[in-house]
Amino acid sequence: MDNFAQFYQEGGGFMHAIALTAVLGAGVMIERFIYLFFRANVNGPQFFNQIQKLVMANNIDRAIKLCNAADKVALARVIKAGLTRANKSEADIAAAIEEAMLEVGPAISKRVPMISALANIATLLGLLGTIFGMIEAFRAVATVAADQRSQALAKGIGIAINTTGFGLMVAIPLLASHVFISSLAKKISDEVDLYAVKLENLLAARVRQG
Repeated sequence: MDNFAQFYQEGGGFMHAIALTAVLGAGVMIERFIYLFFRANVNGPQFFNQIQKLVMANNIDRAIKLCNAADKVALARVIKAGLTRANKSEADIAAAIEEAMLEVGPAISKRVPMISALANIATLLGLLGTIFGMIEAFRAVATVAADQRSQALAKGIGIAINTTGFGLMVAIPLLASHVFISSLAKKISDEVDLYAVKLENLLAARVRQG
């Protein structure tokens, strides 16, 4: 801990900006992980299989109750929208499903690109700190007295190296988490699209059969 405190202090003012980026990135990353993994996610094939069996048994109310039990799940919200119009026309069913998909889509993808953006910002802040550190080092060589030159030079190089290192320390975990979280968001979105179409076809067939 003492070594990190020294490392942070020797990095200069840019370390504060990178640290702020790290806090923001961690907050967004944790919030998105909790929402996508624990709230919006579900085993799509298994869930839809249960819904399909209930619809084919003409037990729409029980299917809706199953969706209500998972009211935070994106797929359940879309399926519930279609089930509540199960006795309406095919156009009404399609419109209800489409409207629900437009509602859950932004909730799934919200703030996911922000994670990679913050990772890029951390990297760029580290590089900017490197530039200012090298400028300070070259200035020390040119202007500082000979007996103080080595200390001033070391300070400038310390800023350059430490800000670069800290920027990468922040950026790499954020980029890695972005890969995982964006993949999870895409998986949920793809399942919503797939099973929304399957439900629409299932309910449309039920309407045509009377």
